[in-house]
Amino acid sequence: MERVYTVRFHKIKRTPRTKRAAKAVRYLRRFIARHMKSERVRIEEGLNQALWRRGIQKIPSKLRVRAEKQDDGSVVVSLES
Repeated sequence: MERVYTVRFHKIKRTPRTKRAAKAVRYLRRFIARHMKSERVRIEEGLNQALWRRGIQKIPSKLRVRAEKQDDGSVVVSLES
């Protein structure tokens, strides 16, 4: 099963500046786990680099991601191009 989501990181802008990128990664994992009904979520390197591209303080406001559920129940999340 494969789905495309637009994940908004607007709420994370209210957290301390030095914790934003790490919190965005945790938020993305929770978002995908909730929507894809899976506990095991793997974020691909390109998506991780897109979150951290501008540093820890300036995360993107939203990202378009592709979530693909594997046969073993895990989910692989990549950046939608």
